Amino acid sequence: MEKMNVYDVLKERGFIAQVTHEEKVREILGQGGVTFYIGFDPTADSLHVGHFLQLIVMSYMQKAGHRPIAILGGGTAMVGDPTGRTDMRKMLTQEEIMYNAEQFKKQMGKLIDFSDGKALMLNNADWLLGLNYIEFLRDIGVHFTVNRMLAAECFKTRYEKGLSFIEFNYMLMQSYDFLKLYRDYNCILQLGGDDQWSNILGGIDLIRRVEGAEAYGMTFQLLTTSEGNKMGKTQKGAIWLDPVKTPPYEFYQYWRNVHDDDVIKCLKLLTFLPMEQINQFESLRDERINEAKETLAYEVTKIVHGEEEAEKARKAAKALFSGEGDSDNVPSTKISAEELGEGIGILELLVRTGLAPSKGEGRRLIQQGGIYIDGERVDNTELMVTPEFFKNGQLLIRKGKKAYNRVVLGK
Repeated sequence: MEKMNVYDVLKERGFIAQVTHEEKVREILGQGGVTFYIGFDPTADSLHVGHFLQLIVMSYMQKAGHRPIAILGGGTAMVGDPTGRTDMRKMLTQEEIMYNAEQFKKQMGKLIDFSDGKALMLNNADWLLGLNYIEFLRDIGVHFTVNRMLAAECFKTRYEKGLSFIEFNYMLMQSYDFLKLYRDYNCILQLGGDDQWSNILGGIDLIRRVEGAEAYGMTFQLLTTSEGNKMGKTQKGAIWLDPVKTPPYEFYQYWRNVHDDDVIKCLKLLTFLPMEQINQFESLRDERINEAKETLAYEVTKIVHGEEEAEKARKAAKALFSGEGDSDNVPSTKISAEELGEGIGILELLVRTGLAPSKGEGRRLIQQGGIYIDGERVDNTELMVTPEFFKNGQLLIRKGKKAYNRVVLGK
């Protein structure tokens, strides 16, 4: 059977939002050996779920014989990217950026093979920080018109509130990245989230004007829910790929609890499961859709944290929802017998376990009937949790249907 063109794979699974010269891009991707790049903004010390989708694409592309370049925006992070934001980004020091870059490479290495030049990780600070401003304006700035830049989506949203000149330079710098990579690595294709479309077009246009050469761009759908909200956010904040920032069990539970309407899309975009298997899940409804959710949670956790952690998370979830499996991997809070004394207030305990951010929020949860201890609903906001509540030195608090914490009594 003929191997499927990677372009068709990405299209079938729902990745592609926009593409320049579709037929030509499909043709060159069918031949193998294309060098392409994606930019990553190193303003945090971990990648998050939004980046994960891009890593999956890079993995598909690399397996099809293409060469990925991951560009860390060490130079552009010194300026701030206005894309998709209503405010300016915090500016980082070089040390912070380099530390973040190291963390990224570890996480990317789980999906992308960087050995023997099969993929590259470069930092645009290496060429941007040494630029001579006057030369840059003469060589690069001359090819950009302010009118066209102001028409770009990424600037429109900021225009009302005031667009600083430093942000205005962002498009020039990102376009210059593409030109630099074209010249030094024969990189002819830039990929990115759909919010990067204007910046990608800027780079393609610059290469055409300066080098008289053709370059291409392709953007992906942003990872959103069926309601159009960005995925990968919880009340506590972003879902990170770093196991310290988002423990594997929490990571697993996030995917286990996606909305019914989103599970098939996530299976297509965030796992390598074959389409035949995903299509079989599509007919599942109601209770049986949970099979698809469990598969999604397991597969995504396995890619990011490895098989062992995925297995632990699955067992912990089973222990909670069906009484089977191993509850040792459920998030837990230790409390000493001395601290417990004759009893601890339920509101204080909710804050200690992280199930409520404050006592006021804990009170509201109890009043709405959303807190359970070992399956029994808590109705009293003044309840004292005494030593008698602990069976075999532990008790299980549940918030709503899906958030749990095991309180373990220590010495």
